[in-house]
Amino acid sequence: MAKEKGRKLIAQNKKARHDYLIIDTYEAGLVLTGTEVKSLRQGRASLVDGFVQLDGHEAWLHNVHVPEYSQGTWTNHTARRKRKLLLHRAEIDKLESKSQETGHTIVPLALYFKDGRAKVEIALAKGKKEYDKRQTLREKQDRRETERAISAVRRKQRA
Repeated sequence: MAKEKGRKLIAQNKKARHDYLIIDTYEAGLVLTGTEVKSLRQGRASLVDGFVQLDGHEAWLHNVHVPEYSQGTWTNHTARRKRKLLLHRAEIDKLESKSQETGHTIVPLALYFKDGRAKVEIALAKGKKEYDKRQTLREKQDRRETERAISAVRRKQRA
């Protein structure tokens, strides 16, 4: 069987980018059971309520929903169990020191397969206030309107 190449996205947490200001991102491996991997290969997972907790110099992923494998037997996994993240010691120490600051948290952004191995992209993030969310939305709309205006002018110039 040929080895997989590239990146295959399984799940993405778009709400995290809306609710948090992303400061730094990391790629971490996941410790999974066989039925979890098979369920992920079917493209089924949800990161919506997920968060990362650091305890005892280890990183753990909580509240990520990986549904039970449909052909699984009594060895099937629980859908919302905590999963260990594989990070370098220096990365864990850095995350631990930064997450102690007020308002900082660690959230999962994406779950994917990279060269056949399950990976999760986590981010050190700071919660946005309501007015920050509105400001970000306004900037996005303004950018979109200017791009539309520029493309309309270019279309007229070509015609």
